[in-house]
Amino acid sequence: MRGKEGFERVDVKMREDGRRPWGYYEILADLPDCKVKRIVVYPGCRLSLQRHKYRDEHWFVLAGDALVTIDRKEIPVARNASVDIPRALLHRVNNTGSRDFIFIEVQTGDYFGEDDIERLEDDYGRA
Repeated sequence: MRGKEGFERVDVKMREDGRRPWGYYEILADLPDCKVKRIVVYPGCRLSLQRHKYRDEHWFVLAGDALVTIDRKEIPVARNASVDIPRALLHRVNNTGSRDFIFIEVQTGDYFGEDDIERLEDDYGRA
């Protein structure tokens, strides 16, 4: 399938809940002590401004360019960059590039459910 910028997009098999308006994610590991996702954010899209009560996150960038917001501070990131997001801090990622932004998210903490997302702002009406 071709994305809006004409780049070839490879879709992976994933659970239905992996698709989002901004892109998709694939769960690579879901264990008692951590959860690992591969997340793809389409060009011009961003995740909600959010925080978590029960988990910390570590993001490692595989491809693309983005602006990561952590506690209202904006940090440009690209391939091989990584960021740490302690629980309770506001954060989001905004794909500022012309290609898919792809990163690995490692969650650690006490609980990894999707209902541990508190959205404060959202481009898709989910806040």
